Amino acid sequence: MLQEWIASALEPHVPWTKQQMVDLLEIPPQPQMGDVAFPCFTLAKTFKKSPADIAKELASQFDGRDGIQAEAAGPYVNFRLDRKRYEQQIMDELTASDQRPNLGKGEKVLIDMSSPNIAKPMGIGHLRSTMIGAALYNMYKLAGYDVASINHLGDWGTQFGKQIAAYKRWGNDEAIAANPIKESLKLYVQFHEEAPHDETLEPEARDWFRKLESGDEEAYRLWKYFVDVSLKEFQRMYDRLGVSFDYTLGESFYNDKMDAVVDQLRDQHLLEESEGALVVRLDEEGMPPCLIIKTDGTTIYPTRDLATALYRHDVLKGDKLLYVVGGEQRLHFQQVFAVLRRMGADWVDQCEHVPFGLMRFEGKKMSTRRGKIVYLEEVLDEAVARALQIIEEKNSSLEHKEEVAEAVGIGAIIFGDLKNNRLNEVDFSLEEALNFDGETGPYLQYTYARTQSVLSKGRAAGEPESGTALPAQAANGQLGDSGWELLKLLTRFPDQLERGIQNNEPSVMARYALDVAQAFNHFYNKERIVTEDSSLREARLKLTELTGASLARTMHLLGLKTPQRM
Repeated sequence: MLQEWIASALEPHVPWTKQQMVDLLEIPPQPQMGDVAFPCFTLAKTFKKSPADIAKELASQFDGRDGIQAEAAGPYVNFRLDRKRYEQQIMDELTASDQRPNLGKGEKVLIDMSSPNIAKPMGIGHLRSTMIGAALYNMYKLAGYDVASINHLGDWGTQFGKQIAAYKRWGNDEAIAANPIKESLKLYVQFHEEAPHDETLEPEARDWFRKLESGDEEAYRLWKYFVDVSLKEFQRMYDRLGVSFDYTLGESFYNDKMDAVVDQLRDQHLLEESEGALVVRLDEEGMPPCLIIKTDGTTIYPTRDLATALYRHDVLKGDKLLYVVGGEQRLHFQQVFAVLRRMGADWVDQCEHVPFGLMRFEGKKMSTRRGKIVYLEEVLDEAVARALQIIEEKNSSLEHKEEVAEAVGIGAIIFGDLKNNRLNEVDFSLEEALNFDGETGPYLQYTYARTQSVLSKGRAAGEPESGTALPAQAANGQLGDSGWELLKLLTRFPDQLERGIQNNEPSVMARYALDVAQAFNHFYNKERIVTEDSSLREARLKLTELTGASLARTMHLLGLKTPQRM
């Protein structure tokens, strides 16, 4: 918004389009430097002058009569807007706008996310793909894309041969019926503990997977049981996290689609034999061969992911395919995309691996093979319990405190992940995540609740209900320095959303929400909002209302709930 106004003012003086100037304009790092800055470096060639001289000449064109003042600062022109002229205009535009940039224009984006393995409990490590994917889904959707989320369940592969072999050796039906997921994990861990000392286990597991692929009745029965009980458990976790999927299609869904992929690779003379296996060589791409068929004749991850990508593009009509999968799979996706390109799929340029770093818990990496897993449900339960304890201490009379504790506890877990750059490793700390004063989910929720409390008090003092227009010139420079900085920050939501989408980075929105919350709390502490002066009160309450709406919008993108009271 502010950049568009400054670009319009610059148009008569700079031989560029308005959009070119908007793209160059910056927000100064310090408020005292101005509201918007224009760098003159790229004009040096056009005007054949130094950037500093160009800045001086441009600044001299603005005398403040149109509400815009300018001064040169080295190679920059720093612009200041007249608050009396622009405060009300900005608030009016924010009130009228839903701040939804139509970036997507209906382009279809498919997001592969979460994708837990069947017969294993969801651990805290599953949180990253699930919540990063869910946030990206919300961000793309708000920006005008046609979005679909896909839960690509790990329900096929040699691991199921191991699971069945372990069940046949050591399974206890009564124990499994009582706790199917944890008992299944126990058997899987036992397999990996025994395998180094029992050379018959690995061949037995491979044999069971071959039976499963060939349609053996007993193998299929056991596989189907593990799938069904796992889906039931997963759904409980997704319900608590507020996550849903447009498609739940496991790896097994593509079993009848892989032969066509292998046939096409063979017809295009891309398959080569290597030590009894079939591979696609990627020497020219500087990568090791991509394994398609193993020596025992069974398929492997790349085979299924090739079939998956083709199905998502050809049948689901995805224009852009995102894969929110851990960074350790980077080479795998590079190989799959390279093979697709060899197959003639020019749309592979719209396939993107969205990697993320490991999540550790108290410095420890988790592994289901070794049984080192922190159960997601236990972490959520603990977070909710601690949130309830804090609420009891701070506001024991709060209505619906159990419901609020659920929102705060789970919000703390979600935000504790999403505030981090997705490529960074996260060492999760429950105590830090639940801090009401730090860069946390509870801090955002508390700030939102504060905006609602202020609005309630303001209305009791005579402020009209939300949505009622303020009297002309009600703001008129009455927001104070902190209010003006907060108001400017609220205009940046569309820009931050666009940047978050361009980088597939939810932390951009998380950081923006923190900036807004901190700016509001500064405004709250510096200025009296519910004052006796009706003009001041109306302007400052309107800013509070706009802040609450912005916080709610951004928090919902990230998957956080917004309690009205805390």
